[in-house]
Formats: sequence, structure tokens, C-alpha cells
Amino acid sequence: MTMKIALLPGDGIGPEIVREAKRVIDALARGGLAVETAEAPIGGAGVDAAGHPLPDATLALARASDAVLMGAVGGPKYDTLPRALRPEQGILGIRKALALFANLRPATLYPELVASSTLKPEVVAGLDLMIIRALTGDI
Repeated sequence: MTMKIALLPGDGIGPEIVREAKRVIDALARGGLAVETAEAPIGGAGVDAAGHPLPDATLALARASDAVLMGAVGGPKYDTLPRALRPEQGILGIRKALALFANLRPATLYPELVASSTLKPEVVAGLDLMIIRALTGDI
């Protein structure tokens, strides 16, 4: 069975990050992983492409996929848009539509970067953790 991954690069630094993640996915596919990807706009890119931060076609792709890989959204270009068209409304809309409740945020510190941290090396050396950010509450 082939895994279907929806790639939603977003805008700002999102496309750069998702592009590099796709390189990893492509390498895994060359190694035998049965995966296919499809890309759609969200956030400011959705506004630019279709006039809405969560275009219908993007939501349809996400619903038809086994996984969604989403990049960052937002930036000064979109600061003057009405609230309903702001990039973050794409995130809020897809969370609601897909009943999503958490973000997974990995944090790894490579040995070559230990000296770059403002924390003591013995505190950060070997850092490798997953932050699970719940999205079910308010402030």
C-alpha cells in the first residue's frame, strides 16, 4: 500500500523547510518506501493562489491523504488582510476540518552545535526530544 502525503508548504520560510523534508521523503522512496506526495497551497500562499488561506482543493487533498506535512505560514505581506483571510486562518481551518489536536515538534542538538548554545554544554549535549504541543485549550 502506498502512503499518500499532502505537502502544504505555506509561505515565508515554510516552502524552504518543506522542500528539504521532501528531499528526505524522495530518498526514502528511492530506497523502497511506497509513498507519493502532492502539494497544495495554504496560508498566504493559499490567499495568493485562490483568494483564501485554506482553499477547497487544499482541504480535499489533505482529507484524501494519509499524512499532512505543513510548513510555516504568515508574514508581513499579509498583515493588512482582513482577519478571515489571514494566513493563520488556514491553520485553524485545517485543524478544525481534520479534528487535529496536537503539533509534533522535534528538537535535536547535533554535537557540532553544542558550543553554539547559550546553555552549558553538559546541559544540552545529547538533546533529542519530541515536544507535543496540545492545541485543545486557550491561554
